[in-house]
Amino acid sequence: MSKYEDVHFVDTKQPVWNYSLFSAADVQNFQNGTHYSLYELFGNKQVEVAKTKGTYFSVWAPNATAVFVVGNFNDWNNQAHPLKVRLDHSGIWEGFIPNIAQGEVYKYHIHGFKDVRLDKADPFAHYAELRPLTASITWPTKYDWKDAAWMEKRKVVNQINQPYSVYEVHLASWMRPNKNDEQSYNSYAQLISLLVPYVKEMGFTHVELMPVMEHPFDGSWGYQGTGFFAPTSRFGNPQQFAALVEAFHAENIGVILDWVPSHFPYDAHGLYMFDGANTYEYADMRKGFHPDWNSYIFNYKRGEVKSFLISSARFWCDQFHIDGLRVDAVSSMLRLDYSREEGQWEANEFGGNGNIEAIAFIKDLNETLYRDFPAIQTIAEEASDWPGICKPTFMGGLGFGMKWMMGWMHDTLDYFKLDPIMRSGAQDKFSFSMMYYYDEHFMLPLSHDEVVHGKSPMIYKMPGDEWQKFANLRLLYAYMFLHPGAKLLFMGNEFAATSEWNFTTELQWELLQFPAHQGMKSCVQQLNHLYKSNPALYELQFDPAGFEWVETNKRSEGVLAFIRKGKEAAESVLVVLNMTPVSRNDFPIHVPGKKVWRQIFNSDATEFWGVGDLSNDTITAISNTENEQWGVITVQLPALAAIVLK
Repeated sequence: MSKYEDVHFVDTKQPVWNYSLFSAADVQNFQNGTHYSLYELFGNKQVEVAKTKGTYFSVWAPNATAVFVVGNFNDWNNQAHPLKVRLDHSGIWEGFIPNIAQGEVYKYHIHGFKDVRLDKADPFAHYAELRPLTASITWPTKYDWKDAAWMEKRKVVNQINQPYSVYEVHLASWMRPNKNDEQSYNSYAQLISLLVPYVKEMGFTHVELMPVMEHPFDGSWGYQGTGFFAPTSRFGNPQQFAALVEAFHAENIGVILDWVPSHFPYDAHGLYMFDGANTYEYADMRKGFHPDWNSYIFNYKRGEVKSFLISSARFWCDQFHIDGLRVDAVSSMLRLDYSREEGQWEANEFGGNGNIEAIAFIKDLNETLYRDFPAIQTIAEEASDWPGICKPTFMGGLGFGMKWMMGWMHDTLDYFKLDPIMRSGAQDKFSFSMMYYYDEHFMLPLSHDEVVHGKSPMIYKMPGDEWQKFANLRLLYAYMFLHPGAKLLFMGNEFAATSEWNFTTELQWELLQFPAHQGMKSCVQQLNHLYKSNPALYELQFDPAGFEWVETNKRSEGVLAFIRKGKEAAESVLVVLNMTPVSRNDFPIHVPGKKVWRQIFNSDATEFWGVGDLSNDTITAISNTENEQWGVITVQLPALAAIVLK
């Protein structure tokens, strides 16, 4: 730390002291794109200098000619408290203001490029005013964590050869104190008593929170963020957010955050044109502007921006013990021609459409996170056939832990939307997922994106009358939980919401008074229990040895069957899917060996609002005269149902 000295200015009640937390090595690493804990240096830090308490401020504004701290403490006087620029050409402005305590509201008043005047929130602040107010607040993230048992346990339970079942949640609209008031929020503290026990009751292993990073516009759902180091103040302060994470951990539930390094909005107080120039975004709008989201794209080539983003990712894992990051819109980062017509983009230096610096950034991101937090998962939302998303970087991959299986989602929904009479002709598309499944470590997503913008809620994607719709949806969920891979289900899907998701209200909890919806909820609960209690459904879920088709030739009957295998042969389970509304008695299924089988799950059970008239007690396989390694069992197949035998 450098020495401090009084620097007096006209009309200044509290002088700004020349003081720094940055070493020369910090600055060099920041500029080189290799400083990944910038949250320890930038922003506001409550410190004591020469036995005087106050706050140290630092901000990166390389195109600025002057930077001032303004706030309630100086009546927003934009001349009173100037920061001093470092002499190392880093563009870092800093200074210590005595007697500024925790909880002060402030912004940076910047004299920027071409002498523009800007009032900006602090990019590294940990707390912000509740929107529509936009100032930052001096606040630390220090928290007395008591989740050591989980942090040790997650080294095992958070790995890909373990059950990985995710409940995706938008905190504001999951449940509201006043369901008709979009300004009505449950606090982080209230969510501890409401959301945590619900996720535990449902049996999910993880919760995924749609972006909790500070954002100005509710309608962006958090995906247009301005606070990459700040939990949103809509629900409380950083310590209260930490308590929510800790409460999930106390119930052995991992916490995944949506994280958005692909773009940011143009709000005046945010990162866009931060110091009057393209500081965080590409200057060339063929790379720097996102046409789909009317937002701006980070300049991944710039070392300071790379340090900023990777520091943000590390921040959530380090300061808030987050167990995974779902990285949004990876496809848009990888491709220069994403959502652009010919002439709207420029090829890279090798003539291709890959954003070389974004690819390098992603690799460094994953290498850093897995080096520093080996028990977490990074999950890519990537919808194309870009190779090696989940391959290690040393093998030429991008290094993610998992990838959303968008192809499975689209093909599966297309299949289930069909009238069952038409499904036989679409069977190859339905079963195609296993042809490329082992290319990546896939998560099967039925996310928020599938129940908005006129796509209809899950229940109304299903064909048939009311009973058939519910039976089809139970069958779909069973198929998802029994198919290899991690699982993700968006809130409200678990009880068959009848309206599209609307961020301005809450879920339709009143539907649970009806047996059909309560039955759907019970079905999802049991599927989570089935998944977690049968090693065959997770031990080898990313290994070709863990799956085998045993029946794909009954197209006209609409029956498919497969075996899921664990490390122990005795743990194998047989899954039989009846995709038609016709029940089938004594249906023959070929099985390996001459084992005795028993039913452990039936999606048509009465507790799920099924008919429950067909069951399979103990079944002994009889020899197959053509192949002594296989036997034949006869099963009772309810209409539009999945049964599981063990």
